[in-house]
Amino acid sequence: MREETMTPRERWLAVLQRKEPDRLPMDYWGTKETTRKLLKHLGCANVLQMYNRLHIDRVFSVRLKYIGPRLKPGYDIYGRRHRKISYGGGAGAYRECVYHPLAHYTTIEEIERNYTWPTADWFDYSEIPQQARSRARYPLQGGGSEPFLIYKDLRGMEQAYMDLALNPELVHYCLDRLFDFCYENTRRIYEQIPGQVTLSYIAEDFGGQETLLFSAAMIREFFIPRMKRMIDLAHEAGVYAFFHSDGAIRPILPAMIAAGIDVLNPIQWRCQGMERAALKHDFGDQVLFHGGMDNQQTLPFGSVDDVRQEVIDNIETLGKDGGYILAPCHNIQVITPPENIVAMYATGLAYGQR
Repeated sequence: MREETMTPRERWLAVLQRKEPDRLPMDYWGTKETTRKLLKHLGCANVLQMYNRLHIDRVFSVRLKYIGPRLKPGYDIYGRRHRKISYGGGAGAYRECVYHPLAHYTTIEEIERNYTWPTADWFDYSEIPQQARSRARYPLQGGGSEPFLIYKDLRGMEQAYMDLALNPELVHYCLDRLFDFCYENTRRIYEQIPGQVTLSYIAEDFGGQETLLFSAAMIREFFIPRMKRMIDLAHEAGVYAFFHSDGAIRPILPAMIAAGIDVLNPIQWRCQGMERAALKHDFGDQVLFHGGMDNQQTLPFGSVDDVRQEVIDNIETLGKDGGYILAPCHNIQVITPPENIVAMYATGLAYGQR
């Protein structure tokens, strides 16, 4: 194995700047249950040991200290209440929203009278510089946005999607308030550590397994202008815009690239239109790729050899001439054999040096 000459942060920056890193960068996304299982399998005492053992170039996020109004037990800053839902069969558990605070309102006026939107003033940003110093070797994520994800919790998922067609003024109003909060929150983070944030997640899930979850026209009306505002803020601060959207999003990619995204994640290549070779051919000179390791089939249900081959395919396709960071398509689930996870990173290390 060739000696590593870059830190994880330097390795990421090399790819982001279209330069050659000492080896392929590799990121990790996994559920808490998966991480605990992997730590036990490797005999590691903590995640930093795990990252070092597997040569993972993990992104670390800044954390804000809440100083706002006292919250009701079990509720968050948006007035949502969550409950841990077990999916049985050893599949783990997720926190799901079980109370939707805007579900019973029908007009903007009702919301303005009865609901309090969170603000950046509810947070203390002064501890961020120390966090950045303690993680100086690693790429740093700070700020960003994913407001429709929150809007779905505020209104309830079914109602949120219907609102786009039946009550667009309400959607515009709520998204403006949510994006304004994200914008000011992100601006204050950049202000605390100028030049140190590597990337911001500018996210919305636009795709299902076979097609878009919204019409392209709705995406252009409700989302792209607001997301571009976040992207422009990032670029003004020298930060890369990391665009996350699950699913089959090929039809909207040209518009997102035109809006300025720098990194495309997660490359769910089993989805319709997301074939790796075509994405690389059509967009590889305009956007960088992050992800590509399938966690619907290959990682949880494939063999070690299947995993190894997929890593090689990703490197040879998405990573041809650079512009690729190896990572799972989303959080690795606890049903995934640890041997498959280890094989992914071992193969990425071996082939990512060539």
